[in-house]
Amino acid sequence: MGDESMAPIITVTALCLLDRRGRLLLVRKRGTTMFMQPGGKPEPGETPAGTGARELTEELGLTVRPGDLALLGTWRGPAANEADTLLVATVFLCPLTGEPVPAAEIEELAWLDLGDAAGRRDLAPLLTDFVVPRLLAKGREP
Repeated sequence: MGDESMAPIITVTALCLLDRRGRLLLVRKRGTTMFMQPGGKPEPGETPAGTGARELTEELGLTVRPGDLALLGTWRGPAANEADTLLVATVFLCPLTGEPVPAAEIEELAWLDLGDAAGRRDLAPLLTDFVVPRLLAKGREP
């Protein structure tokens, strides 16, 4: 099953919300064990930023405009909760506009200190492989 060309592909938007201490907001969906960023799959005709803004409201009760999101990158990697599935994620930096409250399928929220990510086994591959290293590098940029 290792042939990537045959793997089903899920396209998602994921959001990076950082608090004043530089911690990254993570969510865990009901019935899963892995923490990941808020976000989700697009509805027909929706832009990646539009998906992010809609999912943020549905999952956390926060409101942003698609134009408030800043592209961090687009990455491909293994999906966290679907075996043998490839994830293509467009990842945005998103302003934290209020206190997030878990809603819809979100069961738990957590704040991740970026320096602690390497030791965790309950983080989605997208986070550990791409997002955290990019955020750490961005933090070191002048």
